[in-house]
Amino acid sequence: MATLFTKIIAGEIPSYKIAETEDFYAFLDINPNSKGHTLCIPKKEVDKIFDLDEATYLGLMKFSHRIAKAIEKAIPCQRIGMTVIGLEVPHAHVHLIPLHTMEDARFTNKQKLSSEDFETIADKISSYL
Repeated sequence: MATLFTKIIAGEIPSYKIAETEDFYAFLDINPNSKGHTLCIPKKEVDKIFDLDEATYLGLMKFSHRIAKAIEKAIPCQRIGMTVIGLEVPHAHVHLIPLHTMEDARFTNKQKLSSEDFETIADKISSYL
């Protein structure tokens, strides 16, 4: 059965897309720790990040780096945090989180944003790519 992320890539579930290549997809987390919280995923459906083949893993890191640099330009913050947890969706993914305090990295305080907020943030980040 296709994961939630595979359905997002296929356009079956809407997302606030930041960027897309032949192999990777970046979109805003709809339950963000902070404004600009972005997920980077391989289009190849693999559950665990360290089960990715080396080329896909390195490609995901390169893609995530590019997206992080755009977030850093678009969203005022102290730095961009990166984490890989992967317990909620069985599809390898990288969280890129604009950090203001350590609390932003904890996945306990979530931001409430409107559709318009998400669209504005996605457009702003994308403009720096």
